[in-house]
Amino acid sequence: MKLGSAATLDPTPGDQTPGDPTPGDPTPGDPTPGLARWLIGALGGNAAQVTRFEKLGGGAIQENWALDVVLSGGPRAGRHALVLRTDAPSLVASSHTRAQEYALLRSAWAGGVTVPEPLALASDTSVLGKPFYVMRRLAGTAAGHLLVRDDRWKGDRSALAQRLGRELARIHKIAPPQTGLEFLTVPSGPPAKSVVATLRHWLDGYRMARPALEWGLRWLDRVAPPRGAVRLLHRDFRTGNYMVDDQGLTGILDWEFAGWGDPDEDIGWFCAKCWRFGAIAREAGGIGERQDFYRGYEEESGRRIDPDRIRYWEILAHARWAVVALQQGERYVSGAEASLDLALTGRRIAELEHEILKATPP
Repeated sequence: MKLGSAATLDPTPGDQTPGDPTPGDPTPGDPTPGLARWLIGALGGNAAQVTRFEKLGGGAIQENWALDVVLSGGPRAGRHALVLRTDAPSLVASSHTRAQEYALLRSAWAGGVTVPEPLALASDTSVLGKPFYVMRRLAGTAAGHLLVRDDRWKGDRSALAQRLGRELARIHKIAPPQTGLEFLTVPSGPPAKSVVATLRHWLDGYRMARPALEWGLRWLDRVAPPRGAVRLLHRDFRTGNYMVDDQGLTGILDWEFAGWGDPDEDIGWFCAKCWRFGAIAREAGGIGERQDFYRGYEEESGRRIDPDRIRYWEILAHARWAVVALQQGERYVSGAEASLDLALTGRRIAELEHEILKATPP
């Protein structure tokens, strides 16, 4: 991507030959001049220069771009390391829009959750051809396979597990109704039954039968826990969706599936076997002990965790991830997105169904 694209609020004309491009005019296919102009209005200042605009790895659902900006004038004058988050070429149906995700990030930031600072939203398509928002860029890595295996990122695993428990409890302090989150639906009955019904509805329209998954959903529906407190859920709180540097946690990422529900859903998702990245013995996300994660959550939330309820939600986590894996695979099979990661994700369904069958007695 072309670097050094700049824009000013009131550019001063220079000596130019008629027909020559003016400073800041884009070359074909280069979005950075328009982005620089947008940043002036969004972040404040007299001029903006984009010095880096580079697609980042990860982000199986949406696209993330590293955005380095130099602002001149205004309260935010200086250099800024940002992330621009926008739509991927194909989408998962249950994912929020970027405007909705931005609203969720703002609510979490206001609630004291450790997240990237949300800075500005472009809800229309005039700048990049699709909506996006920008946020502060965090230090560290979110790569799950590194966090569970690489000694460089080990650090104090007990402290990290406890910290993650505390962060999740802070998310769960946000309750409906919440200004700015009116687009989220509050479940009218037991949240577990609502989740199962949503998964079954999608599976009913799928192009082939998945008997093992149908069995699991039927079992989950029959033994669903009763309705309790309804809180804001991250709904993808797991290793791979938080950033860690050599000092510890730097932020919780990826709020595109968040919604109202049973707080135990998030706890079960984090502890589920399918999200341990091969470090099966470390039951808290592959990075620590379950009791450390529970301790942090309980100290912050003031409530005791019921292990039997969490076990239920771990089984439901495998069913939900199985449906998402099918959706990811369909993005590849349909030709909408030629991604090896999506193709491989779609192949994980048999492994997930096997775990469901082992965990659900007749």
